Amino acid sequence: MRMNARRLLRGIALVSALTLGATACGGSDDSAAEQKPVSAKDIDAALKKGGTLKVWAWEPTLKKVAADFEKEHPKVKVDLVNAGTNADQYKALQNAIAAKKGVPDVAQIEYYALGEYALTKALDKLAPYGADKLAGKYSPGPWNSVKSGKDVYALPMDSGPMAMFYNKKVFDKYKLKVPTTWDEYVKTARDLHKANPKAYITADVGEGGTATSMLWQAGSRPYKVDGTKVKIDFSDAGAEKYTDTWQKLLDDKLIAPITGWTDDWYKGLGDGTIATLTTGAWMPANFVSGVKDASGDWRVAPLPQWTEGDTTTAENGGSSLALPTLGKHKELAYAFAEYANAGKGVQTRIKEGAFPATTADLESDAFQNTAFPYFGGQKANKIFAESAANVGRGWSYLPYQVYANSIFNDTVGKAYVSGTKLADGLKAWQDASVKYGEEQGFTVEK
Repeated sequence: MRMNARRLLRGIALVSALTLGATACGGSDDSAAEQKPVSAKDIDAALKKGGTLKVWAWEPTLKKVAADFEKEHPKVKVDLVNAGTNADQYKALQNAIAAKKGVPDVAQIEYYALGEYALTKALDKLAPYGADKLAGKYSPGPWNSVKSGKDVYALPMDSGPMAMFYNKKVFDKYKLKVPTTWDEYVKTARDLHKANPKAYITADVGEGGTATSMLWQAGSRPYKVDGTKVKIDFSDAGAEKYTDTWQKLLDDKLIAPITGWTDDWYKGLGDGTIATLTTGAWMPANFVSGVKDASGDWRVAPLPQWTEGDTTTAENGGSSLALPTLGKHKELAYAFAEYANAGKGVQTRIKEGAFPATTADLESDAFQNTAFPYFGGQKANKIFAESAANVGRGWSYLPYQVYANSIFNDTVGKAYVSGTKLADGLKAWQDASVKYGEEQGFTVEK
């Protein structure tokens, strides 16, 4: 396993700037293995001594958490840096690790990417800090997502059970029914675009995270992982459900060709030309901060189903806070991660619109009965919590999912800009992912 991993890492470092090969080649295997226990007394002493803590994260509620943490620990300065959303930050993090310079003490890492970081020994194991004792605080999905084998590599920050956000103002204007199935969703897309050719049911230019979530909900299980042994197969019935339905939207040009998280995307969400967004329950804070002028226009509904009457959902996104091995302020870093994800910071983030991974909060009456002014006073957490309970079981990501997602547009993405069929794009993605895995020392079954 270790020889395979080292071979894997050398290849990754050469092939992709998004991965973390240089770390293992630098010997972080050994430094991770030599981690010593860090006591509560050690952490308290570090907080009293103080220092500047460098945190890389894009999640907006952490700004308030960082300010509160500084008030509680006056000698600690939290330097909160948005180094880019997901892949952009991972590329910056890889560059810092490769240079062994400027590596943050704490990094936000999404669940789909965490396995790759764990495999390359780029993160501290958190059991020496006492993190293993926090297992009971979290719902099973997020907690399992921060583990690799028996080791804990991060603390869950949130989870992403999916729902459908829709612009009620637009739906009311064009007398549209809120879809409960994906077939109804396609019909609604046609009705909306016919009523207003400038309006679209959603925006999508081909994005790996969205596609894998849709596959997940449809029942597809394309990835099977056992250490460095993986299987990749997009030929199951669930994948066919997804491609057949989404192909109709592409063929009839019912999806806005706008990239997510851009100015044009936020504008479309604000002016009603993008009418729905199917994504994770962490999204409300981003609506509040990025689509302010549409407050009151939007609502939340359960995710449409592939079969009428079903309730199955999937996860989309969700992040953790991890401690890069090359970070300098270990005790301060863990103290902040625990404060944000298991301590007082959880309530702060919930009040700011985040969706927690902590079981007690998910099940509380206060949480489920919270009214969202942005969504017209709707108690949206009830929908999110129900979705969390209905996430389909048995999903796995590749241990090189960051790389796989980085080539999504070169394969599946062609279906959005050419005559390539979505099913053929998935096959091309499968083939490219298999080839890459084999080149990096994985044993890949097709």
